[in-house]
Amino acid sequence: MNKEHYLSDTAAIWRFTEEFIVERPEIVLARQHSSELGIDAVTPAVGAQLAVITAASAPNNIIEIGTGAGVSGLWMLSGAPKAMLTSIDIEAEYQQDARRAFSDAGIGANRIRLITGRALDVLPRMNERSYDIALVDADPGKVIEYVEHALRLVRAGGTVLVNHALWRGRVADPTQRDDITVGYRTLLKEISESSAVISALSPVGDGVLQLTKRHD
Repeated sequence: MNKEHYLSDTAAIWRFTEEFIVERPEIVLARQHSSELGIDAVTPAVGAQLAVITAASAPNNIIEIGTGAGVSGLWMLSGAPKAMLTSIDIEAEYQQDARRAFSDAGIGANRIRLITGRALDVLPRMNERSYDIALVDADPGKVIEYVEHALRLVRAGGTVLVNHALWRGRVADPTQRDDITVGYRTLLKEISESSAVISALSPVGDGVLQLTKRHD
């Protein structure tokens, strides 16, 4: 198979994977709001994967770095209907939309804690080993710091999920050397050499890195 044929097939598979997912009306609406606000929300296929992981994990507490307009939160809570979600974002406007999206989806306000602030200021104050799942989907330039905090915050056996792990397809191309791409590439290298986690890298969406923290 020549390179052009392979790339064409890969694009077709990616498109099929995304179009295979049927989103609930409340997620469709939150996605529309995300687009209007200029937010790069998780893709439908990524959202569905988040839901599967949360459903399999049966978490009580989820923490999310990057609220957006609530698309990822809605997906995770669809898989974990009894979990509490703590979500951090620097943009109050985004969180207002997210709060409305959660309410419209029938998710009780007592299950949602939205913290407005700079994540690197908020995360050090959060209790370690207090969460079952952590999603990192915020400023890509700080992904390594976010993942370090997320691993501290999840319990043993908990899972950290990192969206955009392949960063626009650039991570796999060694000729791409911008700071963000190098940051993700460095993260993947460090994780691959770590004995503290079990890891997997999925090509769905823009890449999802999955890290399960080993028991001590």
